Amino acid sequence: MMSDQNTQARAAGPRFRLDGWSLGAALIAVVVLAPMLAVVWIAFHPTENIWPHLIATVLPRYFRTTLEMMLGVGALTAAVGTGAAWLVVMYRFPGRGWLEHALLFPLAIPAYVGAFALVDFLQYAGPVQGALRAATGWETARDYWFPEVRSEGFAIFVLGFALYPYVYLLARAAFREQSGGAYEVARALGAGPWGLFLRVGLPLARPAVATGVALVLMETVADYGTVTYFGVQTLTTGIFSTWLNGNNAGGAAQIAGVMLVLILLLVAAERISRRRARFHRPSRALRPVVPVALDGWRGWAATLLCLLPFALGFVLPVAVMVIHAFASPAEWLAPGLAEALVNTLFVGTVAAVVTVGAAVFLVYGVRMVGRGFARVVLPLTTLGYAAPGAVLAVGILIPLAALDNRVADAVFALTGHDPGLVMTGTSGALILAYAVRFFGIAQGAVDAAFGRVSPSLPMAARSLGRSAGGALRAVYLPLMRGSVATALLVVFVDCVKELPATMLLRPFDYNTLSTRVFELASLERLSEAAPAALVVMAVGLCAVALLARANR
Repeated sequence: MMSDQNTQARAAGPRFRLDGWSLGAALIAVVVLAPMLAVVWIAFHPTENIWPHLIATVLPRYFRTTLEMMLGVGALTAAVGTGAAWLVVMYRFPGRGWLEHALLFPLAIPAYVGAFALVDFLQYAGPVQGALRAATGWETARDYWFPEVRSEGFAIFVLGFALYPYVYLLARAAFREQSGGAYEVARALGAGPWGLFLRVGLPLARPAVATGVALVLMETVADYGTVTYFGVQTLTTGIFSTWLNGNNAGGAAQIAGVMLVLILLLVAAERISRRRARFHRPSRALRPVVPVALDGWRGWAATLLCLLPFALGFVLPVAVMVIHAFASPAEWLAPGLAEALVNTLFVGTVAAVVTVGAAVFLVYGVRMVGRGFARVVLPLTTLGYAAPGAVLAVGILIPLAALDNRVADAVFALTGHDPGLVMTGTSGALILAYAVRFFGIAQGAVDAAFGRVSPSLPMAARSLGRSAGGALRAVYLPLMRGSVATALLVVFVDCVKELPATMLLRPFDYNTLSTRVFELASLERLSEAAPAALVVMAVGLCAVALLARANR
């Protein structure tokens, strides 16, 4: 009798079932992981092995510079993001209410746009050096010293003030969730402001800060536009140089493999750190942190400290682009801008719909199949977001081009008609890269939305004769409408801002807003690039406004 009960319990438990949902979920997971596996395969099986040459010449320099960028940007974002989060949570000062949300605004500005704005502001012909010469009577650059703007230090500066909101957002949430009683006890024991921060607040918020810094480091490794404009040679620029200038796809794949290993190490370190850390709330009746009022010069000093990253990360790029855009109003009607806008809307919309639709199918599929399958598949499919766009481009374009050519040859042999390159000759490869790159974002939002739906509702629908697909359409999707719309918007915004994958995978003479901004600004034609840059920033602000609303 007991044996029969155990058998029935095992049969009732979640197990792998081979059906359309499981096959579809597995196929989506394979598509998401395929580019990274292709990079590994190409790196170990190149047509021309230049690995020894890379190790002996450029690879150490690329790797060293990338590590220097990671160290500098990580330290800057940790200091700025954590410090700003501590001030807005722990203290009341003039402007705190709007600065708390304004500190998120730099997320709307692509880092390469910030780079163009900073160089324009600080270069020899810019307003800063112009005012300096007018005030002192100096006539040429030989009369005074000014730091070299296009340098690694300024690249770190730009990326730091563009990416600090990742740390700020997570650190602010961590400080808010801490117990106000812990700070009251620390104050009673004689701890001052610095003691509260270093001995109580920061140790408790360490996992959140570490997670934010890990995200920043991934974005730093993936960056192409900023480091290229400042003349900094990193692993990402090495992929472009080896592939496009050296015409060696195998060598580019080998450098991409190094980047992939570096990113996977970052992901592993971040997850191990979170898994080993144990921070528990002392009770359910948690007393919130009560902000302390800062009077006089201390309050204004806090306002200035929070205003500075907002001004450098958001106000400066927007102001420079607005000045250039409205100095030449005719550029708003340039035919290239309209074409780039249409292309951006098309690939961004299609990629967002495909990505979120695939995420809904995969998450629902693995939930239908069983927990074991979900534990394996869901974490793996988030790795695409960690992989830089340049790495995905290598893993997508080379295999896809080979497949495209074989299909075209087969069709020509059978019909006598040459169909051309269906995927790599159109925007198809670009849409695929966006879907793989941002699938983790869509999957996370969709998975959380599924988790908020009571299991009794779809069970009732199934008991009334609805199929699995019918339960998804009639129960889940109506209740998840807001979360799905948010995921669509966030993925679309990220597609608009993505530069490395777009540069490598777009068809010939196919511009998006991001590539138009980069190409024109790189040629010092900032007035022509400014309208497209403002449109990109306006799109980014929509996602930031949504994020600020969700994190009130």
